[in-house]
Amino acid sequence: MRPRTSHLKPAEHQRAWHLVDAKDAVLGRMAVEIAVRLQGKHLPTVSEHFDCGDAVVVVNASQVRVTGAKEAQKVYVRVTGYPGGRREDTYADLKENYPERIIQKAVQRMLPKNRLGKKMLKKLFVYPGAEHPHGAQDPKPLEIG
Repeated sequence: MRPRTSHLKPAEHQRAWHLVDAKDAVLGRMAVEIAVRLQGKHLPTVSEHFDCGDAVVVVNASQVRVTGAKEAQKVYVRVTGYPGGRREDTYADLKENYPERIIQKAVQRMLPKNRLGKKMLKKLFVYPGAEHPHGAQDPKPLEIG
């Protein structure tokens, strides 16, 4: 008889909250750690069939940094859906106007591209400054190293 693999059920899962300070953190290295926490791959009881990850709060998103020449060369492309509706935003423009979108996009592209990935992304909360409204959840600081 084959050994049975035990899977966690959604009712048995206890969600933890993590607080990440993005001040002077490298974007890609930080996004990898956040994506792992959102998927629950850091837990020994990871189950692929349901959302068993933790929630992550990111503060100081406006002070995140990138390496190399990405500051001047990185371009974010989106399409409006209309003919000729391709729009390009540079990294500098997004950092000035919508700094939280830089981290959201980096993490989103590391998650699964299905309904489960969308549920995981809803547990990511990004704020441009040091203040956040999730004090009641008591998020534990997460070191990005």
